[in-house]
Amino acid sequence: MARQRRDEDRLPPLFALVHPGLESVAADEITRDLGGMVRKTDRGVVIFRVPVLDESVLLLRTVEDVFLFAWGTDALTYRAVDLKSIQEWTESEVDWREMVRLHHMVHRKPKGRGTYRLVTQMIGEHVYRRMDAGKAMAKGLGGKLPPGWVPASENAGFEVWLNIRGSTAFCGVRLSERTMRHRAYKTEHMPASLRPSLAAAMVRLAGATPGQIVLDPMCGAGTLLAEQIELAKLRREGRITTWGGDLEPNALRAAVTNLQKVGPTPLAQWDATRLPLPSAAVDRVISNPPFGKQLSTPEEIGPLYQKMIRESNRVLKPGGKAVYLVSEPELLRSAIEPYGWYPERMLKVRILGQPAMIGVWQKPFA
Repeated sequence: MARQRRDEDRLPPLFALVHPGLESVAADEITRDLGGMVRKTDRGVVIFRVPVLDESVLLLRTVEDVFLFAWGTDALTYRAVDLKSIQEWTESEVDWREMVRLHHMVHRKPKGRGTYRLVTQMIGEHVYRRMDAGKAMAKGLGGKLPPGWVPASENAGFEVWLNIRGSTAFCGVRLSERTMRHRAYKTEHMPASLRPSLAAAMVRLAGATPGQIVLDPMCGAGTLLAEQIELAKLRREGRITTWGGDLEPNALRAAVTNLQKVGPTPLAQWDATRLPLPSAAVDRVISNPPFGKQLSTPEEIGPLYQKMIRESNRVLKPGGKAVYLVSEPELLRSAIEPYGWYPERMLKVRILGQPAMIGVWQKPFA
């Protein structure tokens, strides 16, 4: 079987799990913000190296989780023989003492008795069960972890994950924690609230620069605005002004609570199709408008897009950009066409179990 091995003379590779469709955005963040080198991308996975292994890997915002790479394969057979291979690779292909040492470079060594947790995720039709794959990994790990460590069902200090997707599998030591994907600031949620990593990707795609104004006219729980503020803080390049609003009072209350943890943002209750803003007032519009099934009837989505784009075109400066996450991209294109916006980038993702599109558009300069 074709396996990806780590170089013993260097730091091992890392891999990140990302929302499928956002691999290129995550790769850009790893390269630009960490100084890393991306080795390979696959659906939902980015494999990379970093020059220095420390807490900076936990600052990534467009990924869901980050791991030390233990072993990987792209040639699973879907048959029971895979279980023997999983056990053998886990047992013989990894220096687990070194993995523990590297993990302690990011997380402090526990003062008391160490705890560990084994996690297995599996997608695809295999003759064996996820539980069987997990048992095979556990057998391979037998006697490899420090003596005295005890298993824990949650909040373990050391986690080993096995991720199987069809013929591909990755095994690694988890470096990230729950706050990487869930964010400490997001304590208030709304139905169908945007995932923070997805919002972070949209913010990066918008590419706002210091001194510019970013608007989310349908801000919901404020996730897009929070990610814009947090990105500006990380880059330390200068202040970016954020404005937001929503028609729903409950959404605004959630946004106020979430945003007070990251920074000041003017919020208003308004109709995104009739914004109380002057023309050509903002440099970027970033928005996750309602999906068709979130409205009372799916037929409402087309007219909503038309009114939303007409108003966004009015408040957006010439040369400004807009980033939208929508479930009906053709309807969005039809709404944008009269204004001559240029499509810069389109990324296919899945939201709420259905296909969706992140579109990046630029308004003409004249």
